[in-house]
Amino acid sequence: MIETTRRAVLAGMVALPLVPGVALGETVGGITRLDPALDAMIDPASPIEVIATGYQWAEGPVWVRQGGYLLFSDVPANIAYRWKAGEGARPFLDPSGLAGPIPAGVREAGSNGMAIDARGDLLMADSGTRAIARVNLATRRKTIVSGAFEGRKFNSCNDLAIGRGGIIYFTDPPYGLAEGDASPLKQLDFNGVYRVNPDGTGLHVIERRLKRPNGIAVSPGLDRLYVSQSDPEEARIFSCALAADGSAKGVLAPFVDFAAEVARKLPGLPDGMKVARSGHLFASGPGGIHVIAPDGRKLGLIATGKAAANCCFGEDGRTLFVTSSDMVAKVRLKMAGW
Repeated sequence: MIETTRRAVLAGMVALPLVPGVALGETVGGITRLDPALDAMIDPASPIEVIATGYQWAEGPVWVRQGGYLLFSDVPANIAYRWKAGEGARPFLDPSGLAGPIPAGVREAGSNGMAIDARGDLLMADSGTRAIARVNLATRRKTIVSGAFEGRKFNSCNDLAIGRGGIIYFTDPPYGLAEGDASPLKQLDFNGVYRVNPDGTGLHVIERRLKRPNGIAVSPGLDRLYVSQSDPEEARIFSCALAADGSAKGVLAPFVDFAAEVARKLPGLPDGMKVARSGHLFASGPGGIHVIAPDGRKLGLIATGKAAANCCFGEDGRTLFVTSSDMVAKVRLKMAGW
């Protein structure tokens, strides 16, 4: 049985007016204020500007401070793009993920979530290669950090975050496989959340009970882990404390619930997220990017009119870049994300 693709699920959950096709520089969507605390973070009147468009599924945005540019993935197209103000978006890694012939059972061959580590290398959740990889931005040479658990290949690594000492936390749902959990390529009998040292040693499973672990982030104090689940039957963000050695203290527990938004059929599901230095989460979910207080209160919603996949802070830290379906947009904040 062919599993419904993530993009089909996201596209089918439509209650907001959709933006069928937009041009560069156009403004889309809008910002909804749910709590007065949002006012210190963003002006609800701020325009959401489209800066790149025409992709199959834009994902994994990361701002490269040394160079002043944005990288993002078009996962099905297997290309990572570089965007810079005044230059627009151009291919940066092609292929970004699996090189060579793409097996019929691989649905999303490209890179997905990305991050920049302490030494300036690009870390990526390589969905097609089914691995966590490191890329030297100067040479664009890729090396594999981790590609298997107990001798069995990962499903299709989806997103990652960097914690204390460079520890890499990542999720491994089966979205990159054409038949999902039923894929003959799937070697693991669970969809895990992991941590691994930056040199590839010390691989540990943090959680194996979530059906669809997806986005992942670490608090500014490096003492809390957040994991989103893109399962419409349990659309939530989970959280747990992290010990000084980077290990999880206890199990992941529900932190934010999106059942009401799913019931309203807002476009999208919990996916990628980032945590501002204030501790506020900017998390994709039904309707767009949700601004969430450190205590879990929903403060506001940044909506493009399409499903939001992920976001990141960039430029001077006060710009939020949003990958949303076939486009990338940006909106200015009142506060710096980093």
